Amino acid sequence: MKFTISDFRKKFPNDNACLDEVFRLRHSDMKICPECEKETKFHRVKNRRCYECQWCGRQVYPTKGTIFEKSTTPLTHWFYAMYLMTATRSGVSAKELERQLGVTYKCAWRMAHQIRKLMGNGTNEKLTGTVEIDDTYIGGKRKGKRGRGAEGKTIIFGMVERKGNLKAVKVDNIKRKTVAPIIAESIETGSKIHSDELLSYRFLSRADYDHDYVKHSTKEFVRNDCHTQAIDGFWSQLKRSISGTHVWISKKHSQKYVDEFAFRYSLRQTPTTMFIHLLNRLSQPSSVRH
Repeated sequence: MKFTISDFRKKFPNDNACLDEVFRLRHSDMKICPECEKETKFHRVKNRRCYECQWCGRQVYPTKGTIFEKSTTPLTHWFYAMYLMTATRSGVSAKELERQLGVTYKCAWRMAHQIRKLMGNGTNEKLTGTVEIDDTYIGGKRKGKRGRGAEGKTIIFGMVERKGNLKAVKVDNIKRKTVAPIIAESIETGSKIHSDELLSYRFLSRADYDHDYVKHSTKEFVRNDCHTQAIDGFWSQLKRSISGTHVWISKKHSQKYVDEFAFRYSLRQTPTTMFIHLLNRLSQPSSVRH
């Protein structure tokens, strides 16, 4: 099912339509009022972002606990920003949101980061099957040593299922004691893991994983079905997009940007419905990760 800009405009023409959608996603199963304990319907309160019980008047604010909470920016702006950030492969800069929405740069920057938080607020489902793992270095000095050991750069550790989902985490280093708990939490035991020859990964064969690796130091990049081409492709896309769209990102906020690109990568097979997937994340118990 495609969701074009025409579909977007028809479904969300104003703030009322956007708020109705948030209420539907978060409270559609609320048939009994928690206050009066009667079977009820909740009706919209005019000029307020809330709904109230038809019997006792208990009010429910559907934006509470979401990225929209305490924001005076119109929901149509929020929804359109979410649409833009899911409609492009390389992301959208805060300056572009500022231009398209007609808001201040400060407002656009905050909106973009809140949406990235929502993108990173996914499920805890583990990766399975054949999983590639690798690390990369972003940011820092443009000159000097590249790759492992480069000065002033942010280290990102990534894991991706072949033709499946991807998870990536900012780490302080890539020692075994750092990556081992991340792998255990993210990858199903018994899965096949492919990596390069980094010594930090050698424990995997003794940790109930089927581990194989290629030796990049000897120019070996593929051996039968053993390679890290999928995760390497993601790193290339991430770096090109940061350079082309954002120019530079800070170490402090790098995880949010990585979450954004991981979200789009994991849904690359269904790019036309990424916006719907992102909206559906509002239905989770807490749609804002602090």
